[in-house]
Amino acid sequence: MPELPEVETIVQDLRPQLAGRRIESVQLTRDPAIRGRLVRYPKAATFIRRLRGRTIRSVERRGKYLVMPLDKDGERLVVHLGMTGHLRVWEPEEAPVKHTHFRALLDSGLELRYDDPRQFGRLLLGTQEALIAGRAFPARLGPEPIHGDLTEAEFDRIVKSRRRPIKAALLDQSFLAGVGNIYADEACFRAGIRPSRWTHRLTGRERRALYSAIQEVLENSIAARGSSIINYVDAFGLRGTNQEKLLVYGRSGEPCIKCGTPLQGTRLAGRGTVYCRKCQR
Repeated sequence: MPELPEVETIVQDLRPQLAGRRIESVQLTRDPAIRGRLVRYPKAATFIRRLRGRTIRSVERRGKYLVMPLDKDGERLVVHLGMTGHLRVWEPEEAPVKHTHFRALLDSGLELRYDDPRQFGRLLLGTQEALIAGRAFPARLGPEPIHGDLTEAEFDRIVKSRRRPIKAALLDQSFLAGVGNIYADEACFRAGIRPSRWTHRLTGRERRALYSAIQEVLENSIAARGSSIINYVDAFGLRGTNQEKLLVYGRSGEPCIKCGTPLQGTRLAGRGTVYCRKCQR
């Protein structure tokens, strides 16, 4: 699943192409089953009617969500990419790729398209309050861990307030918004902390190290335009390069780059987890 760096990369790519653009027409797949899975709020017919003719004010990110505030009523178009979703701007004469489920013609003459082979993504339209009330958007998202939105003192407080394995806490979007499996493993390794360590038992030094490590792995991945692990590409269809720089994620059984010990693979919080038994305590 695209995590914070991948979504942030797409947001930065799409912002200059979409900000200020009017949506002239909207097409959704005709398959009713896919429509029902993709458009989570409101109903598909209402989604089309209310989106047509609207102007996209900006393109933003909240956690793993792309958020596009619209021109009136406080409504926003929200996209979650799921596991395999892609949101890109195309020339109208370009043939849609397989599994294209959404097309919006812009007043620039270009088309905003969404394709998703596994169909775990979602499209939402409404005010934040309506989306939350409709259980289409999380009622509680944690603070953003980059761009200075999360201070070290605030991070220290929320870590100490939890009693669960640190990997489980990092995956909880009400704890921090946007961190997923890739960057949880990478941050724990850089901080020298085993993912199974309980949050309330981390020392002050360890909490500070983890705070710095989270910011470092996220910012480095954004600079590398994300990690193309499965089929992630940016808004221009290009792969990121951060997967070439991952130190533990996906490397179970391979030697640790620091000490040479084979990396240990396990499951934690229902997710595959990789760590070094020697370097992480």
